[in-house]
Amino acid sequence: MLAEELEVLDVDSPLWQAARPLLDAALRLEQNDETYTWHGWGRRQISTFLASLPALCSLVVGVWETMPAEAENAPFGSEELMLGVVCKVIEGEVQAICTFEALTAYRLKPIKQLEPGLDDALEIMRAARTQVAPVAWALFTDRETWNAWVFASDDAETVADKAQLLASFVRQGRCVLLGSSSASQRDV
Repeated sequence: MLAEELEVLDVDSPLWQAARPLLDAALRLEQNDETYTWHGWGRRQISTFLASLPALCSLVVGVWETMPAEAENAPFGSEELMLGVVCKVIEGEVQAICTFEALTAYRLKPIKQLEPGLDDALEIMRAARTQVAPVAWALFTDRETWNAWVFASDDAETVADKAQLLASFVRQGRCVLLGSSSASQRDV
C-alpha cells in the first residue's frame, strides 16, 4: 500500500491537518494483519484497488465544507476547501503525498480561492498531472459525503464495499468522480 520511503510534502499546509489522520489510518492498516479493519476499510481491498491502477498515476481528493453565512461578507455562506491531497502511485504503492497547497507554486490558484465546480476541478487535475503524475481518479465532494463514505461501515469488524457506496453517492449527485481508464491522457 505505502512505499517504504513515503515522501510527504508540504506538511506545514493547513490542508495537511485533515490529511494526517488518514495517513495514520493507512499505516495502521498496513501494520496489522489482514483481518484488521478501519471503518470498513481493509488492507486487501485497498491493495487490490492500487494494483489495478496504471503503473504511474496520481489520485486526487478535494473536499469542501460549507461555512455558515456571515452577515456582510457571505450572506449565503461559503464553501471552503478542508481537504485537498494528491497521492503519487507507482506500481501499486503510494510513493508521495502532497496537498493542493504544493500545487500553487505551479499556477494553481491559492487554496482559499478554490471552489467546488468543474473549472477548478479541471485546474486541480491539470496541476496534479503536470507536477505529480497523470490522474487516474479524482474525487470532489462535500464534507458530509466524504465522512459518510470514509467513516461509514455496517460493522467495524468487517470490510465494507466502499466502491459500491461511492458509486451510490455519485449516482445521487453527492460527489463528482473523474477518472481515466488510461492515466496517460493528455488533456485533463
